[in-house]
Amino acid sequence: MTEVKELKVEDIKKSAEGKGCPVQKALYYVTEFLAGPMCGRCFPCALGTYEAKIRLRNIVEGRGTEADLSAVKRIAEEMVEGSLCKKGKDTARFILEWMGADVYRDHIEGRCPSRECAAFIEYRIIPEKCIMCGLCKDACKYGAILGETKKPYQSGFLPFEIRQKRCVKCGDCINVCPTEAIIIVDIKSKEPVGV
Repeated sequence: MTEVKELKVEDIKKSAEGKGCPVQKALYYVTEFLAGPMCGRCFPCALGTYEAKIRLRNIVEGRGTEADLSAVKRIAEEMVEGSLCKKGKDTARFILEWMGADVYRDHIEGRCPSRECAAFIEYRIIPEKCIMCGLCKDACKYGAILGETKKPYQSGFLPFEIRQKRCVKCGDCINVCPTEAIIIVDIKSKEPVGV
């Protein structure tokens, strides 16, 4: 019989810190807290973390509203005051840590400053830089890249492009492109944001 190791709040916090986007950090923290160390004995923690998870997921996935933002703040503040244990209070403080930095508001307005939330970015191929080698198409496991590999002494090839509805924004295409022809574009402004 295998022994299941119990997650500790400190371990969850350390893993959450590995993410670049503060809203994704909060969502990860809350999700893992619900899966492990939450005891569920007090209402602010038991009900609040479930509601916070739903609201944070809305924000990360681009469906967040001002109501989600104010609800997350209210929930976290009430958890700091009303949670009976340190675990619940620490979870609330972790959520509140970035509330004053406008990162959550940026997400509500359609931007992820750290460029990690897939709902706010697109991958694009710059035709002028593309040498039509086909490495990006081979690397894409999701069939999101269309185009034809260039053959010597022939013309009329379909240029490479990324089908946005199939793209999961995994970054595999960027990693294999020898000419850096694939860029990340902020959906809201349609400006390149770098890699």
